[in-house]
Amino acid sequence: MSIADLIPQMDDKALISLRANAERIGAGAEGPRQKEAETLIPLIDAEVAARKAAKPKAVPAPRKKAVSKKKAAAETEVEESEEA
Repeated sequence: MSIADLIPQMDDKALISLRANAERIGAGAEGPRQKEAETLIPLIDAEVAARKAAKPKAVPAPRKKAVSKKKAAAETEVEESEEA
């Protein structure tokens, strides 16, 4: 099994580490390791992009309208007078 086959099973931290190593090896002396590293980088980037796209987007909580202290106090007085 090659490293490329393991990419989908790796966690995010391992992918970051693998990409950093592939960049380092790719910048080194020419050879089979460099060629493999150069083929891994696009595969890693594609996996990271797919994971980002699959994550649900954060939905901001609805904003509450600010109520002035006077208005809140007036509403409280009305509620209290209705109860009496």
